[in-house]
Amino acid sequence: MPKIYFIDVTNRDGVQTAKLGLSKLEKTMINIYLNEMGVFQSEFGFPTTRHESLYLQANLELAEIGALQPIRLEGWIRAIVDDVETAFKLVPNIRHLNLSISTSDQMIKGKFQGRKTKDDILNTMVEAVDAARALGAESIGVNAEDASRTDLDFLIKFGLAGKEHGADRFRYCDTLGYDNPFTSYETIKTLAENIGIAIETHCHGDLGLAVANSLAGAKGAIDGGQDVYINTTLNGLGERAGNADLVATILAVTKSKGFADKYKLGRSIDLSKGWEIAKFASYAFGVPIPINQPGVGANAFAHESGIHADGVLKDPHNYELYGYGELGRGEPEFVETGREICTGEYSGISGFSHIMGKIEVSFTNREEANEVLELVRYANVESQRPLVEDELLFIAKYPKIAKKLLTLAPLE
Repeated sequence: MPKIYFIDVTNRDGVQTAKLGLSKLEKTMINIYLNEMGVFQSEFGFPTTRHESLYLQANLELAEIGALQPIRLEGWIRAIVDDVETAFKLVPNIRHLNLSISTSDQMIKGKFQGRKTKDDILNTMVEAVDAARALGAESIGVNAEDASRTDLDFLIKFGLAGKEHGADRFRYCDTLGYDNPFTSYETIKTLAENIGIAIETHCHGDLGLAVANSLAGAKGAIDGGQDVYINTTLNGLGERAGNADLVATILAVTKSKGFADKYKLGRSIDLSKGWEIAKFASYAFGVPIPINQPGVGANAFAHESGIHADGVLKDPHNYELYGYGELGRGEPEFVETGREICTGEYSGISGFSHIMGKIEVSFTNREEANEVLELVRYANVESQRPLVEDELLFIAKYPKIAKKLLTLAPLE
């Protein structure tokens, strides 16, 4: 039986949310949390974007030393040869890529303004796949942007062409959230049966169906005989109305009626990391978690109605499908209400040493402490937020990699 895997695209699609963004250190922390959770792959950025180069290289270095293993780190680029060559020039050690190009008649007419035909789309994509393989790519996904508004016969032709030239996965992009669970299932099942390679589902929430479509698409791919890779973002962030939320989609796959009995995960997911990663994403993006967010919202386990409160006190299963402890919730959260010493871009060595001592980090000498403090200051300048404990610990443990993450000088 084919299996279900997760590819989180927060560091590519999530950061494209209008008016939002993440520092390079924050993107790195998300990769670390995703790895701890058991996510198969992080779409960790744009290898053709110069200001991402050192961040991407630094994360690949973390992978090489075992700090980011076994998660795969994959870059997103346009499916054109120039982008492939630029990606390997700026990030020579990148090994996993997703190549994207628009496929629908709407995009061919409205985006390309008639400059490309369907044959041009196919030729451009396969040339990019060939170039990526020649330059050392170990895995390649071919992305059909606006797939849900693309003629099905052309999607099959597109996928088969990618497969023939060595693509490993076909990404079905419901770019505008146009699908529903019924069309998602039928279309993706047909694609899986006719193309014969693993399918990625990439669902947006313009109609509020991103998670439902991801679940239906996963069923379609597996029923069609292929592994499925569900694309998600943290807290459902993403362009316009966002993408399928990671935690909600995991809950749907593992807890919904009868689904997990038949459709299995290819890699174990540690759901107990869900609360921590959702909280960090909320803090880093500066976007509160919706009160009714599945699993991690403030009201996800709140009961006020007399009947509900009485029932859940007698047996939580009366009104809860799953326990809050499964998501890592329930531990007390401590907030200082008196004197509080924070790290910031103007912090001094005494206050900084106090903070680090509280999280049981000690330095061999003042020079080492000053080196880490300087990096923390730069991290504060970049994010304009006090750093969380895990970020401080990361900088103290990997100062050389942190320095690379915080270097944003223009490249020549």
